[in-house]
Amino acid sequence: MSDFSFEIVEHIGKLGQESNGWQKELNRVSYGGRSPKYDIRAWDPDHQKMTKGITLSQEEFDDLKALLG
Repeated sequence: MSDFSFEIVEHIGKLGQESNGWQKELNRVSYGGRSPKYDIRAWDPDHQKMTKGITLSQEEFDDLKALLG
């Protein structure tokens, strides 16, 4: 079994808070020591646990921004 590692490289902003205290956030996160990607998911208050989410490359993030205007 391999170790799962992550590092929040940049906290960009909070998108909402759930009733259990977890916050949905937009961050740049490095998983397994790889280049950071844009990441949207909910985190526990200590940023040690996370829900399922979505990661986007820089190109995908730029496309999303263009779609949203």
